Amino acid sequence: MASWLLRRSVTAGRSSSSMSMAAVRLNTPPPPGRAYDVFINHRGADTRHTLARQLYDRLLQLSGGRVRPFLDNVSLRPGDRLVARIDEGISQCKVAVAIFSEGYLDSAFCLHELASLVEARKVIVPIFYGVKPSGLVLPPAVVESSALAPRDVERFRAALREASYTVGLTYDPATGDLAELVSAAANAVMKRIEETETSVQ
Repeated sequence: MASWLLRRSVTAGRSSSSMSMAAVRLNTPPPPGRAYDVFINHRGADTRHTLARQLYDRLLQLSGGRVRPFLDNVSLRPGDRLVARIDEGISQCKVAVAIFSEGYLDSAFCLHELASLVEARKVIVPIFYGVKPSGLVLPPAVVESSALAPRDVERFRAALREASYTVGLTYDPATGDLAELVSAAANAVMKRIEETETSVQ
C-alpha cells in the first residue's frame, strides 16, 4: 500500500489534516445489501456539505431509492476498512462523478480515486466547480512529495488528462445557481446509468 494512503483516517470530528476524511454521519447509514451505482469523487473540504451531499440526495430522490450512490462521509461506517470500502465503491459503480474544486489537486487520495476510476474504464461525469479543465495540472508540491512514488505521479497525470478531455459541467460558485447544477448533474448521471444498463441487456 502506498505510504500516503496510510495517512488518511476516519475521525470522530473535524478532519485532522488535509489528508484526513470527514466524520462519518452516524445518523444516515447507507442502505445495505446492494452494489453501489454511482461513485462521487470529491474534495470533502470544498464540497462535502454543498454540491456532493446535495447530488447524493438528489440521486436518491430522482430514482426513488433505486440508485445507490457512494459518498464517503455518508457511506462509510465505523469499523469499515477505509481503502477496501472505497475500492469496493469504485469497482461496483456504473458511473462516477468527479467534482474538481479549488483544493482537489492538493489531495493525493482524490487523485488516487480518480486514477482508479480511469483505469477501471468507468464512465466519468466531470464537474468543474470553480476551476477550468485546462487547470487540471498537478501542483509542484504534489509532484515533489516524498510520499508519492513516480508511478503514482504518472497515474495522476494520466487521469487528469483524461478528465480534462471529457465533456462535463462547469460552475462558477460566485455567480452560478447550485440547485440548477445539482439538477443537471443528477440528470446526466441518471441518463448514463440507463445507458449502461441498456447496453448490458
